[in-house]
Amino acid sequence: MTDPASYRPAPGTIPTQPGVYRFKDPHGRVVYVGKAKNLRARLSNYFQDLGALHPRTRMMVTTAASVEWTVVRSEAESLILEHTWIKQYDPRFNVIFKDDKSYPYLAVTLNEKYPRIVVMRGDRKKGVRYFGPYAKVWAVRQTVDTLLTAMPMRSCATGVFNKAQRQGRPCLLGYIDKCAAPCVGKISVDDHRELAERVCDVLGGDAKTMMRDLTRTMSDAAEREDFESAARARDRIRALNAVLDRNAVVLDAGVDVDIFSLADEEMEAAAHVFYVRDGRITGERGWVVDKPEPLDTASMVLQLVQEAYGAADADDVPPEVLVPVVPAAADALRDVLTGVRGGKVSIRVAQRGKKAELAETGHRNAEQVLGQHRLKRASDLTTRSAALQELQENLGLIQAPLRIECYDISHTSGTNQVGSMVVFEDALPRKKEYRQFGIADAVDDTAAMDEVLTRRFTRFLEESQLPPEERETARFAYPPQLVVVDGGLPQVNAARAVLDRLGIVDVELVGLAKRLEEVWLPGEEFPVILPRGSEALYLLQRVRDEAHRFAIKHHRRKRAKNMTVSDIDALPGIGPARAKALLRHFGSLAQLKEASLDQIALVPGIGMGTARVVHDALHGAGGMLEA
Repeated sequence: MTDPASYRPAPGTIPTQPGVYRFKDPHGRVVYVGKAKNLRARLSNYFQDLGALHPRTRMMVTTAASVEWTVVRSEAESLILEHTWIKQYDPRFNVIFKDDKSYPYLAVTLNEKYPRIVVMRGDRKKGVRYFGPYAKVWAVRQTVDTLLTAMPMRSCATGVFNKAQRQGRPCLLGYIDKCAAPCVGKISVDDHRELAERVCDVLGGDAKTMMRDLTRTMSDAAEREDFESAARARDRIRALNAVLDRNAVVLDAGVDVDIFSLADEEMEAAAHVFYVRDGRITGERGWVVDKPEPLDTASMVLQLVQEAYGAADADDVPPEVLVPVVPAAADALRDVLTGVRGGKVSIRVAQRGKKAELAETGHRNAEQVLGQHRLKRASDLTTRSAALQELQENLGLIQAPLRIECYDISHTSGTNQVGSMVVFEDALPRKKEYRQFGIADAVDDTAAMDEVLTRRFTRFLEESQLPPEERETARFAYPPQLVVVDGGLPQVNAARAVLDRLGIVDVELVGLAKRLEEVWLPGEEFPVILPRGSEALYLLQRVRDEAHRFAIKHHRRKRAKNMTVSDIDALPGIGPARAKALLRHFGSLAQLKEASLDQIALVPGIGMGTARVVHDALHGAGGMLEA
């Protein structure tokens, strides 16, 4: 625990201009980012008597060991810089909104030569148009299926598309007129891209042009007595109407607005937004957040809107944004959104009418999300605190291990060796901190563990000497309180030898053996047996299993990358020419192993007899073992 007086800036040294400030811990890690119209007035609030501070603020200033600031020209610039730094440093004491679920989006991959429509989750990719998000994935897939009847653009995965190109025949969707089959040249590259653009227009709410063209096509075909073409156009019109009818009409035509709602409590908050385009709800989204810092509702709204539009494109920002409370920095926020959209943006509270009713519905949704989150979080917080406390007591640690690192080794019979490092902070995985290690020539698991730990803690010693501004972006600058290795006493002693050799004295070390889930301490003759069902044992198992999963993932990727023609050439009945044909067709030995007998026999130059020999060799006794 640090005394804030030890790093309090000298009187008069803090500027009075607007700016953004960062609190850092003794290792140079950013623990909090904030902004202020007047830096001197804002920062002075943190250096008053500790008893007068909010408990969470008191914890932050006693965790920190220094404070820095950057002066900007305006409050709008401070909003942008604050949001950028929060995303960059992920400070543990900042309010960070997280999705209460991974919402599905409808995406059109305009960044590909042959764009496709697909359901996507997670981070956005450049060059891809997103629509939604939607509450239910089945509803998205139903929309896609209906839309392809009217506008048959590509929807298949890359592997399916490439296979169709090689074989010269489309997949089932091409035969039932739900794909224009660009894979076999039934539609040109330019025409298919134009089709994808029309799909984007329809999903964005502008279906008038498409409906007009289809209606004209249907009428012209009927006049020519080409009733088959007229029926196809009629079916496409019906499909488009079905897609549009699924989006509820809630406001007048032509209205584009995002309606935010917030259910705010002292310790937690939940948020919800309705995306309305052309008067229809085209998507919704929810967030939940634990509040490590005390913020009022207006400040939470500011953080929420920044989160919602932090990575937005111009098309994502509507001309009107409705919020439950107008934040104090509304003018600066309006300037930021106007700059993103390239046009005027209004930020206000809905007072009456349909927009106010929709905002109330969103508020009820946010309250339900918060209630569910509170029940789950209360249990999680209790069990996580109990697990850390039990670990401290059972292992005789000086303090609860707030940062735990676990290491595992994976290989196939000594080849393609890899090591993994996973990180848990406050008993939760911190995946941004995960690391992978390639291992060259370790003779066994203990030698591999020696190499991985030597590299990790050698980098820590080097990076801990870097200037503070360079340490912020270093990959290994922060030490754990506890290191867990996958294995028993030999692995633990090997790890202890590494830490002793490097002079690392303030990091605790244990090993977790798989067979009986025994916890080994360095130099001890007997293991520590944690009670079955204890939260401490469960936490160690989660950490160990996560390290194993991460190591296996890296190992499989490395093994697949290293597969060559010679690996397939070693199969019975396969020479260099057939090996090349199999590798060209399936891409890797792993894909070949998953193929059926009939699929192998389809490869040019491979008959049924050879296919049976290959299939039996791949699926016989033995196989590939993973450590």
